[in-house]
Amino acid sequence: MPSKSLLATSTPQRHAAFLVFATVLLLRSRLSRAPASVIEKLKAATAGNTLTQEELMQALQQVYRTEPDGRKTLLVPYKAGVSKVTIEPTPKAQFVANIKRFPLIPASYKPNLDKPFLRQLLAILRIAFPSWHSKEAIILVLHSLFLVLRTVLSIGVARLDGRIVRDLVSADGKGFLKGLGLWFALAIPSTYTNSMIKHLQSKLSLRLRTRLTRYTHDLYMSSAPDLRYYRVALEGGLEGVDHYITSDIAGFCDSLSAIYGNVLKPSLDLLLFTSQLSRTLGVRGTILLFGNYYLTARILRAATPAFGRLAAVEARLEGEYRAGMGRVGRESEEVAFYGGGLRERSILWRAYLRLIKHINSIYKIRIAYEWTEDFVIKYLWSAIGYCLISIPVLLTRRRSIAVQTIPTASITAVSNEVANRTETYISSRRLLISLADAGGRLMYAYKDLLELAGLTTRLYTLLSTLHNLPSPPSSADDAHVDRIEVSHVDVGIPPPAFSEPSNGSELSVDSAAAPSWILVRDLSLELREGEHLMITGSNGVGKTAVARVLAGLWAAQGGGEVKRPSGRTGVFVVPQRAYMVTGSLLDQVIYPHSYPEFMESGKTTEDLMEVLEAANLAYLPAREGGWHTRKEWRDVLSGGEKQRMGMARVFYHKPKFAILDECTSAVSSDVEGRMYEHAKLLGITLITISLRPSLMRYHTQLLTLSGDGTGRWTLSRIGTAEERMGIDREIVSLESKLADVEKWEVRLKELHHLLTVQEQ
Repeated sequence: MPSKSLLATSTPQRHAAFLVFATVLLLRSRLSRAPASVIEKLKAATAGNTLTQEELMQALQQVYRTEPDGRKTLLVPYKAGVSKVTIEPTPKAQFVANIKRFPLIPASYKPNLDKPFLRQLLAILRIAFPSWHSKEAIILVLHSLFLVLRTVLSIGVARLDGRIVRDLVSADGKGFLKGLGLWFALAIPSTYTNSMIKHLQSKLSLRLRTRLTRYTHDLYMSSAPDLRYYRVALEGGLEGVDHYITSDIAGFCDSLSAIYGNVLKPSLDLLLFTSQLSRTLGVRGTILLFGNYYLTARILRAATPAFGRLAAVEARLEGEYRAGMGRVGRESEEVAFYGGGLRERSILWRAYLRLIKHINSIYKIRIAYEWTEDFVIKYLWSAIGYCLISIPVLLTRRRSIAVQTIPTASITAVSNEVANRTETYISSRRLLISLADAGGRLMYAYKDLLELAGLTTRLYTLLSTLHNLPSPPSSADDAHVDRIEVSHVDVGIPPPAFSEPSNGSELSVDSAAAPSWILVRDLSLELREGEHLMITGSNGVGKTAVARVLAGLWAAQGGGEVKRPSGRTGVFVVPQRAYMVTGSLLDQVIYPHSYPEFMESGKTTEDLMEVLEAANLAYLPAREGGWHTRKEWRDVLSGGEKQRMGMARVFYHKPKFAILDECTSAVSSDVEGRMYEHAKLLGITLITISLRPSLMRYHTQLLTLSGDGTGRWTLSRIGTAEERMGIDREIVSLESKLADVEKWEVRLKELHHLLTVQEQ
């Protein structure tokens, strides 16, 4: 007796379950369309939360609130109100615990589906899914349930398709109408399931990106002494970090959320569809079906190129092109002054062509792979599918001759057998088509897995580099220290933090592996409050390098030690190139303080106005439209105004020591002198890096770097006989050189005459 289909033997309870499920979905859609009057009442009830324009401006200025438990609440203006987002900072202990999960990988490693890839992916997933009850895990479970439900519904649709055709062949009108009704009943949960799968996949990708971005931000924007955002390129050798954090994290999350559905759903389809087909195909058909799987996997594996490596190279070239565009945006004024538009265009075009050439090579490689894949999945699988379907039909076929002599009962039995055989064929064909689609998506998933391996390696490289950056040797920072003391310190460019053995097995953390270029040797000085120091010397001798060591940006080398006051109230550095932060005019003055910190300090805008008056910028609030005006200050303020804004920050924070690195080079001498005098009146000890002799009058000590390649230096007190003798010696040296000018001019004319004669 032929086998009955799944829906043909379904019980009334199963029909009732389908109807209940469809009813719930219908009621859900009705409930979602609430009457307009109810919506209006809800709007009226929440109208009290509408904020005024001043309150919205205040929220935009405040940005966030710090909670008593250490969490921060972001204030995001949304429509007429403020949306609050709570952020929990990543504890430092978690970074320390994750170091062992992120060992460095050799630079020669090529992404592939191997054990290193699984280890890298597992390390990242521990961050993306911090616990089994996290929101990301809940979304993943819901996504999995809907994927399973979609497979179950696909089997039901295939069986129902065969039943409808059977009833149609048997001319069973009642059964046909009943099957058609069940078809529409199944359409409701099927379409809803498809929509939820796409929605949950997008939601999962967004949650993973948020989780990884927050973790990376907390790790990357680390405070002193780690300063990973400053040291990752210099010591870690990792360029284009902005592309890693923006594009690579987004690409990894999109790929990971998509690959989960593209692997789980086809795998379930292959398992369940094969199980259902085995009932119809029998043992021989099932064995041939698995043989088809094995043959397909071998063919496509041999034809699959290294998509992981190609994706990693593409991401790197994208980063280089994006960095070039960002450089032009940042340096647009300097490029315009030089008239370097054509040169910059050629640089960008070369970077773009490298990217396009690589992408075109990927497209060419995909031609052979996609041709093989389409032939195997669409045509070879279809042909094998027809052969498998024919096995039970051809091997169990019954021949009938002289049908006119067969009794009516026999004719009915033959008709039923034909209808059942048609039902089996239609259901099996539907399942085989779905099976071919599942196999195709699974083969595509293999290519996506290779691309995921490339993105995983990129993201893992970023996280492992940030985790393994060694902390610089800690200096003796103490808030109660009232001096800066440098004892036998070599000042030099920090060496690379990582070294790779000759065999290329793995990277190691060894800052002493590569020698450092020493600029200043055996530097020793002691600077107390009120003892203002001026550092001078020719260009490129290491003046700014000394400032970096004093500020703690570079580690002291040579076994020496640096003692300094800690925190922003201890040492405050103003670089030559003024930095303008994104925000209001008030934010420019109080940087790096935030608005909540400004409010906690008890200072007012009147105090800020006094600061601007001391920096000769009192006109800015009136000119720019108030303290809360938000503009692109890098372009709005002139070069001198930006440098004076840097001095205004010094007056606002009032540190014990202020390191001024050529930060008044674009300021007139009279304004410069007034700012120096005001800083001294505030009790700020100045450490100035400059070549202007006029600034010596504001300092008590002079550190001169020789610049002859030996790293020598001299420290003298300004105004003493020793310092005057040094100046006198320099004057005598210059006068002697000037006395030889006439001799060199005569010699130059002789050489010019000799060259002219030779040309004739």
